[in-house]
Amino acid sequence: MNSSQAQAIRSKWNKTKLLLQHGGIKRFIPETRKYSKANVKSMLEKYGMVYVKPDLGTFGKGVMKVEKAGQRFAYQYEEKRLEFKQLDALITSLSKHTGKKSYLIQKGIHLLRHQNRYFDIRVMVQRNAKGPWEATGIIGRLGHPRKIVTNYHSGGKPMAIEQLLKSHLPQSKQAELVKKLNELGTTIATQLQKTYPNFRQIGVDIGLDRSFTPWIIEVNTKPDPYIFNQLTDKSMYRKVISYWRLANEKRKVTVPSKEKKNSVKNKDKDENKDKIENKDKIKNKTKMKITLKTQKKVKSS
Repeated sequence: MNSSQAQAIRSKWNKTKLLLQHGGIKRFIPETRKYSKANVKSMLEKYGMVYVKPDLGTFGKGVMKVEKAGQRFAYQYEEKRLEFKQLDALITSLSKHTGKKSYLIQKGIHLLRHQNRYFDIRVMVQRNAKGPWEATGIIGRLGHPRKIVTNYHSGGKPMAIEQLLKSHLPQSKQAELVKKLNELGTTIATQLQKTYPNFRQIGVDIGLDRSFTPWIIEVNTKPDPYIFNQLTDKSMYRKVISYWRLANEKRKVTVPSKEKKNSVKNKDKDENKDKIENKDKIKNKTKMKITLKTQKKVKSS
């Protein structure tokens, strides 16, 4: 994968456009637009709550939650919440964070809660040894009580999905939901692979609303496998990490070590030395023959 492809696959906007081309995936993608003053106004009017996020951001950094409540407006960045009487004042404040970087606006999802904290779900999808995509792990991410993101690196807590869903769904319904999420994950990987054939694993972040509709929040093409090690049952982690190692092995490029490079250089030096020595031997033999012939002529005369 070259540098331009790597940049493209990091882009949330590019991944969203690719996924929107698939009818089976499209209905699970919250409306997403490029950040602009006009789009903030229209989407807030339409949904009442949106998320503003950097196109190339990771670990939940730079994500802001923007809301309209009655005649007032507010947004939260990390643990700080600011309120405004005028939308223009809010947008001016937002622009201090966005700067000239590319940002997106996404329809806000009212996520399910556990102990009054929001949570979402990470589905790990990886290629197996034979090549096909396989859902290898699924884990819940419980958000920090004072933050709007659930990422582990931003204070989120990885938890077994059964623990998060037990107050919302019976066990039989949980199994149906997990199956649906795993199938959605493999469909997403297959769709992205059509344009980017070289990647071997993705992490699909899915939010559930109160009707248990799965919404694709983000697709990460460099997912962290180690969050699965936070689970008490290590069987899922062992499978994820074995596939992760396989993916890394497939990406490796064999580069001669310094010892090999030096041995090649030394071999070349030896070969050159031999060639020079052989040339010298030939020259010496030729000189000896000429000397002998000269001596014979002198004696005969």
